[in-house]
Amino acid sequence: MSKITFLGAGSTVFAKNVLGDCMLTESLQQFELALFDIDPERLKDSENMLNNLKQSTGSGCRITAYSDRKEALRGAKYVVNAIQVGGYDPCTITDFEIPKKYGLRQTIGDTIGIGGIFRNLRTIPVMLDFAQDIQEVCPDAWFLNYTNPMAVLTNVMNTHGGVKTVGLCHSVQACMPHLFKQLEMDATGVQTKIAGINHMAWLLECTKDGIDLYPEIKRRAKEKQQEKHHDMVRFELMFRFGYYVTESSEHNAEYHPYFIKRNYPELIDRFNIPLDEYPRRCVNQIQRWQTMREELVNNRNLEHHRSNEYASYIFEAMETNRPFKIGGNVMNTGLITNLPQEACVEVPCLVDSTGVTPTYVGDLPPQLAALNRTNINTQLLTIEAAITRKKEHIYHAALLDPHTSAELSIDDIVALCDDLIEAHGDWLPKFH
Repeated sequence: MSKITFLGAGSTVFAKNVLGDCMLTESLQQFELALFDIDPERLKDSENMLNNLKQSTGSGCRITAYSDRKEALRGAKYVVNAIQVGGYDPCTITDFEIPKKYGLRQTIGDTIGIGGIFRNLRTIPVMLDFAQDIQEVCPDAWFLNYTNPMAVLTNVMNTHGGVKTVGLCHSVQACMPHLFKQLEMDATGVQTKIAGINHMAWLLECTKDGIDLYPEIKRRAKEKQQEKHHDMVRFELMFRFGYYVTESSEHNAEYHPYFIKRNYPELIDRFNIPLDEYPRRCVNQIQRWQTMREELVNNRNLEHHRSNEYASYIFEAMETNRPFKIGGNVMNTGLITNLPQEACVEVPCLVDSTGVTPTYVGDLPPQLAALNRTNINTQLLTIEAAITRKKEHIYHAALLDPHTSAELSIDDIVALCDDLIEAHGDWLPKFH
């Protein structure tokens, strides 16, 4: 029996989407769905939920929960990763509250920025442990990474973990439908081309029957900017730099130096920026879980309809050799020619029985490549810090981060990094 292993299976809702999709996919009926999580209670919840789903869907998949990670991975053909190291309490709280003392505000803090840097530093050692196990017990497995910070972790697994890894993010398949819905445009038959880096990929082309839709998109977006809405940062970036970006305004507000500024507090209101958005979501999620738990875990008649998550479609394409196109995060092997080859990029990829084949994009418009590079600088130095364990590279990553460096002095950035290292304690490896 072939095996799909899910690391971080305590993410019950996400496990339902990804593994529920697999249970409804004809070519995956003979697979074992292997679950692993470090929280035994959440692991049990997900096991019960999936068994209920197996019963209600009549799926042929076998559900197995493992307390030993290596055994969960042994012989796996595919591995799905959805872990979060350190959780909301204490690590997310630390990522937000300590920078706040320096006057540095964030919205999500999970990609770059000071929060993203430290989320990487505590997650990379765990990921490299996974890589070691995979090398030992399932060296040919495909590793599907859903964990943020996406670009850095996917990069590390490919370059330092030696694991066949593709990073998957919802923002690519949601980009055009989201834009068209809010501009009240018809998305039927629309063709798009998206490329860049994770959370900052660009809608490079948007056409219908060969006609460029950008003039109409920009006309409607201009009208919409007269009122408050949740996409104001993205629209501003599109007006100034020419193209719409894949990830949300709350994310992009902290990837650039233009929006969250102590000396211009009016920008927060003008662009409708939700400061401290991620901690708020975490608290709501924790509160909602009790109600959801009842609906998901103890519901014998649980229903599931195949979602738009890429995972099951990737497995299906590899199993059946029926090609499927995704937006994937992969190493830049000359794919985007004006971004560094050491970077992880997000580009269209073709999936079939040979695996994931990325497509060539060429040069991005120069202003878009320049914006991507500002984020890539911090990503690459974060990797340098994690691999060498040198504190100076943590400072470098933070000093080169667009938002952090626009707000704080060199001395304050170094002091902030030191405070965060101390506050994280054993959640981080030792740096010298």
